Order: sequence, then C-alpha cells, then structure tokens
Amino acid sequence: MGPMKRTLALSSFMVLSLAAPAQDAYRTSVDAWHADRVARLAAEDGWLSLIGRDWLNPGENTLGSAPGSTVLLPEWAAPARAGLFLLEGATVRFRPLPGSGLLLNGKPATEAVLVADADGQPDVLQAGRVRFYVIRRGNRFGLRIKDPETPARKAFHGVPRYPVDPAWRVEADFVPYAKPQVRQIPTVLGTSEPMTAPGLLRFKVGGREVTLEPMVEDPEHPQLFLIFRDATSAHGTYAAGRFLYADMPKDGKVVLDFNRAINPPCAFTLFATCPLPPEQNQLKIAVPAGEKDPGLH
Repeated sequence: MGPMKRTLALSSFMVLSLAAPAQDAYRTSVDAWHADRVARLAAEDGWLSLIGRDWLNPGENTLGSAPGSTVLLPEWAAPARAGLFLLEGATVRFRPLPGSGLLLNGKPATEAVLVADADGQPDVLQAGRVRFYVIRRGNRFGLRIKDPETPARKAFHGVPRYPVDPAWRVEADFVPYAKPQVRQIPTVLGTSEPMTAPGLLRFKVGGREVTLEPMVEDPEHPQLFLIFRDATSAHGTYAAGRFLYADMPKDGKVVLDFNRAINPPCAFTLFATCPLPPEQNQLKIAVPAGEKDPGLH
C-alpha cells in the first residue's frame, strides 16, 4: 500500500493529531520506552533467563539434579537430591536436605512454607547461580527456574518492530458494562483463567468499527490489559497474538497506542504461561504497529 492510500485508510481513525515537532517528541518517547522494555527482557532475571517450569503434584515432590526429579536442576547447580516440596491443598512447604547448599531469600535454606508469585513477592530459592520460585496458575502450582547465563539471554539482540507511526495512537470510546463481566481467558497450558472485563473499547479503522474487550488484571493497581490477534499474526507478528496496556478510561475515552503493542512472554520462552486472545479480540484488520515476531522458537 502506497503512502497516499495508507493515509486514506487511516483517515477514519479517531487519531490524536500531533504537529510535526510533537510527532518527533512522540517517536522519541516510544523509542525510549521500547529501549527500557528490551533492557528488562535482557535482565538477569528477565524472561530470557528461564530454563525450566516444573509442575508439582499433590504430596511429596523431589528437587535435585537426579533424573526423574519432579523439579529438575542442572547437575552443576545442585546435588542429586537437594530437597522436597510438599504440596498440601494451596500450601507449598519446602524442606531442604542435608548438604544441599541451597539458599532461601539469600540465607541458608531451612524448612518453610513458600509464598507463590500470585500471592505477592515470591520466596526465592537459589542453587549456585540458578534461582527458582513457586508459581500458581489457577489450582496448579509449579516452580519457575532461571539461569542468568542461559544461551538465549546471551544471544539476545533486541526485538524487531514496525516503525513508530503516530497514526496508530488512537482514541477509543469506552462503553462500560452495567456490571463487570468475568471471562474465562484461554492459556497456552490448555486451561483458562478468570479475568474481569469492565466494558468495550470502540474505534474505527478505514470507516470500519472495531471493538476490543480489555481486562483488568489487578483491581488494586487498575490498568486496561488487551490480549489481541490481528491480520498480521503469523504474518510478521507473533502467531499467538500480542498484548497492549492502556490507562483506565477518562471522560469515557481511552488512548490505545498500538506502537506499544508487545509480544507475550511465550514469544521468548517455552516456559511461560501466557493467556491467549479471546474470540472477541481476534481482529480481521491488520495492525502493523508495535513489536514483530522475534522468531526465537
């Protein structure tokens, strides 16, 4: 599509018009935001450091480098048998074995009930440079394992993206539901997670009305969270879809900045537990803005 046709196609967007100097400042701000995003991905404890995700079974679960361990650690990081996880209902108790050398929150590990990530700041276990902590997904509990020296992190050189285009920073109408709706959002695990939808977002592309249904993940820190696919998915962008965050509505309006659309963690690692776009957020239009498929797996 040529520049003129492209401009016409976007003309019926509810575009937040910006003068040329403001557009330059806007592009600079998005570039700075994306640089920070890349730095967080590449951090020692970022998504690229993941080397494992092991699920716990009710009762006793073994930890160590021995083959068959429920939670398997590298041989260079831990002895064959390093400890036990006891899963009882919604409680995960950790019991280190003698000579394990493990740390718990930076101190020699002792028996303790562990806080999972979904319940606050998780307790962190450490074996050498490897760190791991309990994750809770619905009724399932597991261990997420990270190594800052993983080859994926060392080989990371950034995330490809479309050129920043102010035309993809749009204003949408927020149509609240009479009562927030609880949706069962599918995940890559084949399960579903309940999320709360406060209403609908409506805007136009090429004279065509588009709707997206945002979720609110954390009522204590409200922010709109959109999980969407579009016509670029699997054709330049990550096949499973992308994420977009936006501020809560103000005077019935929400700014959607698709230049800040990001890949889900699953685009970077096989060990993430990502939500997938619900049917109502699978768009027929193309959104050539934001991050492209990093092509890591």
